[in-house]
Amino acid sequence: MRKIGIFAVLAVMVASVFATSLLTGLTSAISDLCTGLKSMLPVAGMLMIILAGVIYATGQMMGAETRARANVWATACLTGALIAILIAVVAPSVLQAIYNPSGTDIAC
Repeated sequence: MRKIGIFAVLAVMVASVFATSLLTGLTSAISDLCTGLKSMLPVAGMLMIILAGVIYATGQMMGAETRARANVWATACLTGALIAILIAVVAPSVLQAIYNPSGTDIAC
């Protein structure tokens, strides 16, 4: 019976060590995700706005069916750009609300 108690105490100690290292890794991963989003999404959004303009202008030189299709593609690009910029602005606060270890801020 005593061996089981010693084994249980050792198992709890090992589990706490692994949990601490896991939480440290999770904090680091969320911080890296936030930094990546803030640096990549605005650039992608601006490129999509430029692409929408190019698609729209090219479609205006084509026939009626291609012009209609180009308008749809340009609208899709503008919608994607809007969503990308919205995610870049909102993501840090959402990640902060989802994962906030012991009241500290996630470095973004």
